[in-house]
Amino acid sequence: MSAQPVSLTRLNNGITLITVDHQAADLIAARCFFRAGGRWEKPHQSGISHLLAAVMTKGTHSLTAAEIANQIESMGASLGTDAAADYFTLGLKTVTADFPVILNLAAEILRSPTFPPAEVELEQQLTLQNIRAQSERPFSVAFQQLRQAMYGDHPYGFSILGTPATLDRLTAADLKDYHQTYFRPDNLVISLSGRIERDRAIAQVAAAFGDWPIPDRPLPIAPQLPALPPPSSHRLHQATQQAIVMVGYPAPAVHNLPDYIALKVINTYLGSGLSSRLFVELREKRGLAYDVSAFYPTRFSASQFVAYIGTAPENAQVGFDGLVAEVERLCQVPLTETELQASKNKLLGQYALGKQTNADLAQLFGWYTIIDLGIEFDHQFQAAVHQVTPDQIQAAAQRYFQTPYITIVGPEPARETLVG
Repeated sequence: MSAQPVSLTRLNNGITLITVDHQAADLIAARCFFRAGGRWEKPHQSGISHLLAAVMTKGTHSLTAAEIANQIESMGASLGTDAAADYFTLGLKTVTADFPVILNLAAEILRSPTFPPAEVELEQQLTLQNIRAQSERPFSVAFQQLRQAMYGDHPYGFSILGTPATLDRLTAADLKDYHQTYFRPDNLVISLSGRIERDRAIAQVAAAFGDWPIPDRPLPIAPQLPALPPPSSHRLHQATQQAIVMVGYPAPAVHNLPDYIALKVINTYLGSGLSSRLFVELREKRGLAYDVSAFYPTRFSASQFVAYIGTAPENAQVGFDGLVAEVERLCQVPLTETELQASKNKLLGQYALGKQTNADLAQLFGWYTIIDLGIEFDHQFQAAVHQVTPDQIQAAAQRYFQTPYITIVGPEPARETLVG
C-alpha cells in the first residue's frame, strides 16, 4: 500500500473524491479528471479537447480571463488545464489556507466557462503554430505517421493538437457543446493530496460542487478501437541532418496486467537511460545513434511499443536492422536474472521518484481512477513488477514483437536504402 493513507468517496451527485493525507508540507494539490480528451473526439473534431483546455480559463459567466489570472496570482497559487489521450484534467496547487477559495474558482471554471470567440481564435492560431513547428521535427513527423499507420481514424491515430483542417472548423459553439456533453459531476474524479483529512475534503468539495446536478442524458461512449491494419512501411522525405527510423508493435492496454507489466520491464531494459540495451549496443558500442530509445505509453485501449533511432542518413539501413534485431532478440534470448533484477530496480526506482510531491500523488491516483484501475493499482503495479519472471518476459516478447510497422523520416538516401 502507499505510504500515505488514501481514501475514496462517492458524493451524492456522482463525483468520485480521492484524498491522500500527505502532511509533509502546508500545501494541497488537486487534479480534477474527466472522462474526456482525445479518445472521445470525433475525427472531424480532432483537437477539440486541447483547444477547450487552452480556452477554459479565459472567462466564466462572472469572471474575465484577467480576473481569473489575478485571483490565482494574488494567492501565489497555480491552476491550469490539460488534455491527453485518455482524460481531461484541471490541476491546481496552493497553500492549505487558500484551498477552499481556489477550489471554488476551479469549480466555476469547470462548470461555467464562456469560451470567448476572440480567445478561441487566438488559441487556434497558437495551436496551428505548434502544429507547424512539430511538422518540422523529424521525430514528431515519424511518430505521427506511425500512429496513423497503426490506428487509422481512431483518436489514438492523431496528435492531441488535432490537424490544421479540423482546428480551422472548430467554433466556440463546438466547445460549448463538447463541454455540456462531458463536463458533468458523474463524469468527474477529484484527487486531492496534502494537508487535508478526508472529512474536511468531502465538506469542501461538496461546498464547491455539491449543487451540480447530473444531466438526464446518458454519457456518450468512446469509440472502440478497430482491428489494426496489417503492418506497413512508410518513407517520408525531410531535408534533415539525420534520419529518424521508428518501429512500432501493437501492445496491450493497461488492463492486461501480466503483459502490461512484462512490457514495462522490457521497455525499461531496452530504452530507459544511458545503461539501456539500445543505448549501449547501438550508440556506445557501434556508434550508430545520435539518439536511441523506446517507449510504451499506458493506454486505456490497445497501446503501442515503439523503438526509434536517430542516425546519419547513410546509416539508416544498418540502424534499422540493429533496432529491430535488439527488440526481437528478446523473443529468442531470455533476460538473465541479473538483467531482469536490474530492470525491475530501475523501473520501481523511477516509479518511486514519480510519487514525491502532492501534485505527483494527486495525478497518480486520479489517473488510475479515471482509467478504471482504481487506487489499489499503486500496490498492484509494484507487486506485479516484483513477481515478473524471465519466462513471462520472453512470452510477452514472442506475443507482441512480430512484424513491426515502420516509419523513416529523412533525406532521400535514407528513404531509398531502408528495407522493411
